[in-house]
Amino acid sequence: MNIRKGNHEDMEAVLGLIQELADFEKEPDAVLITVDDLVRDGFGTTPLFHVFVAEVESEIVGIALYYYRYSTWKGKIIHLEDLVVKDKMRGTGLGYALYSEIIKQGKRDNVRRIDWHVLDWNTPAVDFYEKSGAKVLRDWDVVQMDEAGIDAFLEKNK
Repeated sequence: MNIRKGNHEDMEAVLGLIQELADFEKEPDAVLITVDDLVRDGFGTTPLFHVFVAEVESEIVGIALYYYRYSTWKGKIIHLEDLVVKDKMRGTGLGYALYSEIIKQGKRDNVRRIDWHVLDWNTPAVDFYEKSGAKVLRDWDVVQMDEAGIDAFLEKNK
């Protein structure tokens, strides 16, 4: 197993893992981005994200995609957007290795917090995170506004 920083040549495999996660989360049609989007957004002059990839026998079988945010209470933080391991590789320690790499990155960057979301029905992931020392904040709700919501809001508030 080799964990390394991803590069633009890895984005086709990264997109495949993102789609695998969407399938697992019962949202198979939710992924709208393309390989070109990932290359542009991750490797341009101002990268919007960073990614670690996990390789086994030259195949990318896991990713940890993250970006930086700013907390008015804590300062610079890391947001772990996705931690994905191919189904055939689950239970091999690969997810733990990627998770560890994100935590090490947070320490290298002197962040005061690392955030991510987990679906409440994904009990193996919730248990894993809690056993690792992470806190699952069950009294907070995630709030989102999708494209249709943005358009409706702007139309209504012209």
